[in-house]
Amino acid sequence: FPLLSFLMGLPSQGEFLVEISGTTVTITCPLEDEGIQWDPSGKTGDAEERKFIIKDHDSTPANLSCSLGNKKHQLYLNARVCANCEELDALTVAGIITADLLITLGVLILVYYFSKGRKGRASAAGDSRPRGPKTQRPPPVPNPDYEPIRKGQREVYAGLEPRGF
Repeated sequence: FPLLSFLMGLPSQGEFLVEISGTTVTITCPLEDEGIQWDPSGKTGDAEERKFIIKDHDSTPANLSCSLGNKKHQLYLNARVCANCEELDALTVAGIITADLLITLGVLILVYYFSKGRKGRASAAGDSRPRGPKTQRPPPVPNPDYEPIRKGQREVYAGLEPRGF
């Protein structure tokens, strides 16, 4: 949505009203009499009584002023506009965020329940070895920390008899 920032004159002078719609910027002067003169300082636009309308604004900052007699109000306009933008109010943005959070929570709950059910089935079918009389268990893998006793080496292990306490 458009970014609008503007600098007004002194607080006692009144406030400009700036409206943005697509690439059209409408500025309303705080002076209320007829015969207001606009000084757009390089900007082209249509002056209609209290309003100055800039069509196809290119988002460049501008200094504008409106005057009536010896009263002059100045405005620094720095409005970023775009042709394809949609303006959203706060309620719409809050609704989109809330809907996104609810959908995310729903997906998390579905993933939790599906993974919970799959875990139960996996434990029942966890043993993938075929059953039946054909299967033989392979011999256990020898532990390299223990070496088998060979003939002729009994004296090495002779002192390792069980002791009584």
